[in-house]
Amino acid sequence: MEALEGKVIELAYALDTFYFLVMGAFVMWMAAGFTMLESGLVRAKNTAEILTKNISLYSISVIMYMIVGYNLMYPGGGTGVIPELSFFLGADNTAEAVIASGGDVYYSSISDHFFQVVFVATACSIISGAVAERMKLWPFLLFCVVMTSVIYPVQGYWKWGGGFLDEAGFSDFAGSGVVHLCGAVAALAGVLVLGSRKGKYTDGKVNAMPGANLPLATLGTFILWLGWFGFNGGSELIISNVAEANAVSMVFVNTNLAAAGGVMGALLLSKVMFGKSDLTMALNGAIGGLVSITAEPLAPTPGLALIIGAIGGLLVVMSIVMLDKMRIDDPVGAISAHGTCGIWGLLAVTLTGGSLGTQIYGASMIILWTFVTSVIVWYVIKMFFGLRVTEEEEQDGVDISECGLEAYPEFSKATGIKPSVYPEQ
Repeated sequence: MEALEGKVIELAYALDTFYFLVMGAFVMWMAAGFTMLESGLVRAKNTAEILTKNISLYSISVIMYMIVGYNLMYPGGGTGVIPELSFFLGADNTAEAVIASGGDVYYSSISDHFFQVVFVATACSIISGAVAERMKLWPFLLFCVVMTSVIYPVQGYWKWGGGFLDEAGFSDFAGSGVVHLCGAVAALAGVLVLGSRKGKYTDGKVNAMPGANLPLATLGTFILWLGWFGFNGGSELIISNVAEANAVSMVFVNTNLAAAGGVMGALLLSKVMFGKSDLTMALNGAIGGLVSITAEPLAPTPGLALIIGAIGGLLVVMSIVMLDKMRIDDPVGAISAHGTCGIWGLLAVTLTGGSLGTQIYGASMIILWTFVTSVIVWYVIKMFFGLRVTEEEEQDGVDISECGLEAYPEFSKATGIKPSVYPEQ
């Protein structure tokens, strides 16, 4: 009997660990989604640099979060505000210790390392799109080092690591605040320090600078949509019993409906406001709907999940328009989709339970910490290394100045157009 019970435990462990790792791989695939979405929404002359940023920021996230970020976010101790610093390398993360614990969760901390690291990469991807087309590559990557090793893990510890926000009852199931709001606020700080693209705002007007490849941007959105099932579904942590399997199923259904609601909310509002069905708004509406449901994808009914996502889609459109009026230049709409909808997602938790005051408190703490630390880091980097490319380099495209190559060189040769005379689209 004991042998049979042990085999059941081992089977549950194998199943839950496999599920956990597959969901982590789904979230890792979101890196491709962000890459495609961002490269499709920037002008052709800046595409290669976007591609370079995204594969580099993912690699930096893996290295820095694994070395220090994870154990800062999930420490063995801490005050609730300041976590205890320890390092992953050389740590004891054996599966046997977890199996022997006899608990209800049968995955090892080593698989949790992998699952969590792809979340921090998402936060950095948000920043990448917002500062596109005018920021130097290596200063951006330097910020990613600080973001993944300190800024993100500390506020993550406050909620997911058992810190003071968790003790206060703040609710954020899969990261509307911890991941998306944090990334968006860091992006906002960077945009404010960096400034807008040359020619974006002139004579009191907002000049459109359309992306070069909308099919690619649409593909990127669908990839993100797919990856989000891992983002939210994986956050349920296990699937090896009936209750958890049913919970994961509900999370998938609600995530899917929220994304669809976000698309239609944004598309309908863009038709009303602009007289046109704006694809880029619909794409951001999908992201906004997904972000909106991420704080609590299990408790809502499917109908409520659809409404939460639709409101997120409406907010994306209004936020993008408002930021442009404030001359805050975000080429891909990342601050609106992840920041504005991240706040809404945290507040939407109260529709199925929780305290509105606690949710506002948690969101405020994440915003305050991330904005202040990010502004300081951005300014320090600007002081020592500079942030922005020259006007000439920006006009030619950062592909040439930062990467020394073009994403579409054959197009340039075929048309006879040189990078320095690309028209402002």
